[in-house]
Amino acid sequence: MFKEELSLVPHLPGCYLMKNKDNIVIYVGKSKNLKNRLSSYFQREHTGKTMMLVREIDHFEYIVTNTEMESLLLEINLIKKYNPKYNILYRDDKSYPYIELTSDKVPTLRIIRRINVKKVKNNLFGPYPNVGAARKVVEILNRIYPLRKCKTYEKRECLYYHIGQCLGYCTHEVDENKIKEMKSEIISFLNGNTKVLTDRITEKMKISSDNLDYEKALEYKELLNYINITTEKQKVDLDNSVNIDVASYYTKDNYISIQILFIRGGKLLDRNRNIFPMIDTEEEEFSRYLSEFYNKNVSMPKEVLVPDNLNKEVFEEVFNIKFMTPIKGEKKKILDLAYDNARIYYEEQMTYIKRDEDKITNALEELKDKLKLDSVDRIELFDNSNLFGTFNVSGMVVFVDGKPSKNDYRKFKITNDKNDDYGTMREVIYRRYFRVLKDGLVKPSLVIVDGGLGQINVAREVINELGLDIPVCGLKKDDKHATNVLLGFDPVVEIPIDKRSDLFLLLTKMQTEVHNFTISYHKQIRSKGALSTVLDNIEGIGEVRKNKLLKKYKTISKMKEASLEELEEILPKDTAITFKEFLDNYDK
Repeated sequence: MFKEELSLVPHLPGCYLMKNKDNIVIYVGKSKNLKNRLSSYFQREHTGKTMMLVREIDHFEYIVTNTEMESLLLEINLIKKYNPKYNILYRDDKSYPYIELTSDKVPTLRIIRRINVKKVKNNLFGPYPNVGAARKVVEILNRIYPLRKCKTYEKRECLYYHIGQCLGYCTHEVDENKIKEMKSEIISFLNGNTKVLTDRITEKMKISSDNLDYEKALEYKELLNYINITTEKQKVDLDNSVNIDVASYYTKDNYISIQILFIRGGKLLDRNRNIFPMIDTEEEEFSRYLSEFYNKNVSMPKEVLVPDNLNKEVFEEVFNIKFMTPIKGEKKKILDLAYDNARIYYEEQMTYIKRDEDKITNALEELKDKLKLDSVDRIELFDNSNLFGTFNVSGMVVFVDGKPSKNDYRKFKITNDKNDDYGTMREVIYRRYFRVLKDGLVKPSLVIVDGGLGQINVAREVINELGLDIPVCGLKKDDKHATNVLLGFDPVVEIPIDKRSDLFLLLTKMQTEVHNFTISYHKQIRSKGALSTVLDNIEGIGEVRKNKLLKKYKTISKMKEASLEELEEILPKDTAITFKEFLDNYDK
């Protein structure tokens, strides 16, 4: 397999791109020896994800680089560009939150996710894998330090000023030294020095107690306990000036478990962890994970402890921070701790991973059998939503190998402004698969519509008109709006599903996912709709009646509060009943 192509590959560093029969990039990797690495895919047997990848490879390309550092940077950029499906780490676009202390004259403290590295001017602390912990930290700091809470200056004293959590920046001159002192203490705490904050809370607790305000004193005591318990659990026997990351991994049965420990001020403050199937060598998988992790993060430690098999010189040159492997002492113990955590996480998660993968495999096999298909590796599902013919939208979700592929989800704002399910289905199916043809996108193995025979026939008709050969089936719901039967094809027949089966659970999950995704978009569109536009879409409400309603009620919320009798003062009874029903469902 690929014998001639492999004979031409040089023994040089670089990146390689695996492509399927549709010329889609499905995997990107790097190696210091392209010939050896590429040959390893095709000259021996594989299992798991690697086996699935190799089966799908139709051809490959490679790009030679001068150094391993160039390969690392190129790999990061190629993965971002192509989003290959087998580079599973990078299909999740989740970014961890940071705590930001703004550099304004009067600063604010907040949590942010989206960061433009080139425009970062403020103090950033993180990342925080546990967003709940980050919110709690911000909440505590905002209670103890009277920073500005308002987004804009209101020119009046706010509630925070009256409860002692703001210095009244909107209406009072505040000593700049006081602001600098608060900033300095907050920065010190977020860098790992908890003493500065615990001293401040202890002082406030004593003042409240002396003033006989025991309720407030108890609140401060609870805050103090929270900080002490949290930091005591995570205490590490290192010098309190140490700010480092510690990264290690554990591999078994073709899976890799990775742990990155964040140590600030000598204390273990948080961690990042992940587990996933390996395709490359363990060294390459670990290297790729770290490069992606530090490429996304803005707040860097001065030093990262790593196992000896990582090419530390390349990472130091790319990220401009120190990577080292300790061989003894406390730092060696911490690196061993990261390894132990990676191993324990593997043992915990593999039970669930294997169980879930078995269930998905069983479900997909049953689906293929019931529909008599060769493959169901990519399924696209559609759902429509409207409110009495207004704000018509559709949503599409994608499941690849039985798992959600959220980067492939799509939203459709429908141009048809009538309560016409078939017209909506026709439009969304045409728009989606015309785009697939036009842009050469990946075709699904199966299309599932959330609807009955009519929706299936419309979808099939449009797909046939476009000259595509994609099977379409439907999911029918019972009276309780729950998944009931699968509607097959050629001819369309009801295929019962055992409600205890893995297939039923998977289809229910898919149906819930597409429903929630579409409803969420529908609410988003509705919230942007002007009130007059809403009224324009209600049958029986013309320009005169619309103006009367707007003059009397002005807002949707006030209209919702109106009784049917009050609406009938402006509208005919039938129209008032329809409009009242519309209002009752508006925020659902």
